Order: sequence, then structure tokens, then C-alpha cells
Amino acid sequence: MLFSEVIGQQEVKKRLIQSVQDDRISHAQLFLGPEGSGNLALAVAYSQYINCTNRTPADSCGTCPSCVKYSKLVHPDLHFAFPVASPAKDPPVSDDYIKEWRKLFLSNPYFNPNQWYAAIGLENKQGLISKNESHEILHKLSMKSFEADYKVLIMWLPEKMNITAANKLLKVIEEPSPKTLFILVPENSGMMLTTILSRTQLIKISKIDDNSLLEYILAHYDYPEQQVRDAVKISNGNMNIALRVLQSDDENVENFELFAAFMRTCYKKDVLALLEWCDKICTFGRERQKNFLAYTIRMLRENFMINQGVPDLAMLTVKENEFSSKFYPYINNQNIQSIFNEMGKAMYHVESNGNDKIIFSDLALKMINLIRT
Repeated sequence: MLFSEVIGQQEVKKRLIQSVQDDRISHAQLFLGPEGSGNLALAVAYSQYINCTNRTPADSCGTCPSCVKYSKLVHPDLHFAFPVASPAKDPPVSDDYIKEWRKLFLSNPYFNPNQWYAAIGLENKQGLISKNESHEILHKLSMKSFEADYKVLIMWLPEKMNITAANKLLKVIEEPSPKTLFILVPENSGMMLTTILSRTQLIKISKIDDNSLLEYILAHYDYPEQQVRDAVKISNGNMNIALRVLQSDDENVENFELFAAFMRTCYKKDVLALLEWCDKICTFGRERQKNFLAYTIRMLRENFMINQGVPDLAMLTVKENEFSSKFYPYINNQNIQSIFNEMGKAMYHVESNGNDKIIFSDLALKMINLIRT
């Protein structure tokens, strides 16, 4: 992956390129960034630049044998570790899923954990980086490089390492063999062992700026400009969210209409209409119900921002903004915590396969009182 293919992050790119040109490559680095920021894409681009045999002052050449292999994630000196399924017996390792990993990354390097778990059929479980993975890593890094200057190990979501796995890697992260590079790519460093964190150089990566995200999507996708602007505003610098919004525009429109109807009916205290609304929601599958609740929580949060006098922080489309201009007074300091608590309970019960009619009718009846608080 070329640096030019990574959206925005110009300052980080400059620092990474300079570190290579100055021959000051730290052996263990932590690319810390929020979901959809491109920290994983940057890790791959950085590794490619390091091992490119004809690099320029601004990027990898993209055409040398090393770059060609990197572009397909098949370079023999590029290794990955990431969370995978962990049954009770014989936990698998990343190489068991490397084909799925390459396919997903090459189609969308901004994917999130849920998309990865879905790609390997792990929707209802939590992925793990186990001690078996540590054994594999130690074995790979004990061998000489096949052809590159550097052996590179990119670990995605190192916070998913269990303690045994992390402890096995402490020494090799602190004192690796020459020309070995560890790049850890977390989303939540607070869940990592401090002993691991203390052995890495922090590369802090921010969310993607709106202009870079807008320009990239307009240049690479065929969507109307206003639709893209709306998606970028909602995404809060997360490329993955922006794409998801654009690719499911019909669902987002329906979510808005359902949300607006829900709030208006609650305000009117029309119980019969609310029960009809519940019947419609109950025709959806579980994932669709969860998506609606997530959308509702976002809309409530943005309206609370407007209520608090910081409308610039509200991420709303044009249509959502028109609705919110009249709705925001009803989401205030007196009811916001209780509303969020009820939404959280509903989300939990849906995820736990509760009775959807009971879940949504209970939520609707409680919102009648809360919306007027």
C-alpha cells in the first residue's frame, strides 16, 4: 500500500518517511488511532516504504518486486497477527485466516472488528490473540529475512492478547533481532498491558480530517456530492462509517423516518400509534433493530449537543438538521441520562435475543414520559 493511498494523515506520513530517511526506525512502534482513521493502512504503507528498493522522497515506488508483493500482502517478510476464534481446544492462529485477512484488507483497509469477525464467521464470539499466536510469532521472527531488509510483524488489535500471550512476547519486543520491526495497531491502548506499552514508540494518529475524506470519496466513488458531504459529517473522521452510510443510504433514510415518527408519537402520547410503530420495528431482523437503536442514540446525542449550545459538534445531515432545529429542546440535562439508560437497556436486550415486542413497547412507553421531562 502506498502512502498516497492512505486518506489524509499528512503530518504522520511526513514523520514516518523522515524516520526511514534518517535511518531512525524504532524496532517497536504503536500506531494508536480511532476506528476508521487508517492506522492499519499506515502501518502497511510504512512497512512497504521501509522495504521498497526504489523509494522516492515522498512514497514507495509501487513497482519494484517488494512493492508488488506488499500490494497483495504476500511478501514473505511481512507477517500479521490479529484476533481469531478461540475454541476451548487448540486455539487457531492468524495464518489460518490469512486469505480472509488479505481479501478484507484489500477491499477496505478501514474495516472494524465486527466486519473482521463477520468475515471469518465469528459474529457471536470475541476474537483473541492467544499463546499459540505468540509461539508462531517467535518462530517466524527467529528466522532470517527471505529477501527484505526488514522483517515486519503488524499486530492488529493487540489489546486482544491474553496475558500469557503478551508476556511471551515481552522480551522479543524489547530486544528483537536486528532489522526486525514490530508495529502494534490498537484502537484502545487502555486495555493493553503497561509492560507492552512501555516498550513501544507511540505514533498517535488522529481521525481523518473532513476535507481529505470528502475529496477521497468524491474521487473514488460515484455518489452525489451532497450525499457524500452528509456522510462525511456523520462519520466524524471515520472512513468506515462514511462508506457504511453511503452504501446503506436507503436504510439511513428509513431510520430517520422511523426516528422522527417515534419522537413525534411519544410527544403526542399516542399509545395506539406507538404500538403500531412497535409492530413495524418487530418485522425487522435483530441486526436491523440494532442498527436503528444505534441510529437513535446518535440522533439523541447530536440533539443534546445542540441543546448545550455547541451545534458545531452535532454531526447531522441536512434533513436531520431540519428536524433537530425544532426537536433539540426536548433532549436536555433533565432527561438525557435516563433516555440513554433506556436505549442502552433496549440494545442489550435485543443483542441478548429478548422478545422484541416487549423490548420496544416498553421503550416506547417509557419515552412518552422522558421526552417531556
